[in-house]
Amino acid sequence: MSEFQKILNRIERGEAAVLTRVVDGTAYRRRFVPRERLILLGGGHVSHALAHLAATLEFAVTVVDDRPMFANRERFPEAERVVCDGFEHAIETLEIRPSDYVCVLTRGHRWDGECLRTLLAGTEPTYLGMIGSKRRVAGLLGALREDGFDAGRIERIQAPIGLTIGAVTPEEIAVSIAAQLIEHRRALPVEPDETALRQTNTDLEMLRFLALDAEKKTFCLVLETRGSTPVKSGAAMAVDALGRGYGTVGGGCGEAEVMRRARALLGTGGSDIVEVDMTDDAAAEDGLTCGGTMRVYLEAI
Repeated sequence: MSEFQKILNRIERGEAAVLTRVVDGTAYRRRFVPRERLILLGGGHVSHALAHLAATLEFAVTVVDDRPMFANRERFPEAERVVCDGFEHAIETLEIRPSDYVCVLTRGHRWDGECLRTLLAGTEPTYLGMIGSKRRVAGLLGALREDGFDAGRIERIQAPIGLTIGAVTPEEIAVSIAAQLIEHRRALPVEPDETALRQTNTDLEMLRFLALDAEKKTFCLVLETRGSTPVKSGAAMAVDALGRGYGTVGGGCGEAEVMRRARALLGTGGSDIVEVDMTDDAAAEDGLTCGGTMRVYLEAI
């Protein structure tokens, strides 16, 4: 079994994985972290827009609604799971984890209360937000306090949900929620590890191509960055013989040069280092406006 197959298997089990490469005497550790589960309670217009956005942000989206016309695969093609069930039973069945993100986006006050009472009685997710006007939210949260639910957990509910950006339409509200999810994700404490590369996201399309596809390919990994760069260390990409890229090391002319060198390495079984310089005048003329440098490791698979 290949190294990338083992990583893929761990990710699909919901476990983290590490890839280590020693380059010029330095060990670089690239961590692959499973996608966080985002549970959308309610399948209305905001959920419809948010599910698409969240999937592009590498959340594993689950949508719950008790109405078949709102809880179906055709409506939510990007969702990993769509559940048509009563909210209370669905929440219990999903078994909320401490790493989960949960958005309460139901069609009314009654169902919001049902969701929050069930959630507050179980494991606390890392993020819990609820849609609604300030008046409606204040009334429901006050009722929960009177019911004896933990005041600290109630205070941590993001309600009204989303960042304040003046959003009006369902799509704009979805953007405000997605922005808050990103803000929460990036604010979470990370265990210090000086040997680990910064980016830990898992591009499943890239990983499956590396693990399962039999054709020749080159794995590209950003080892170091200096100055302003479009990606951070740990950004990864796989390149095939046709010049197709799976994943990204930043786009633009810098990525094009990495892909050119990667294709030249195909089938050799060797490795190489590409230094991408975005600081000089020529780079600026080519659209490399970030103004930094990247060191990229290439390995023929």
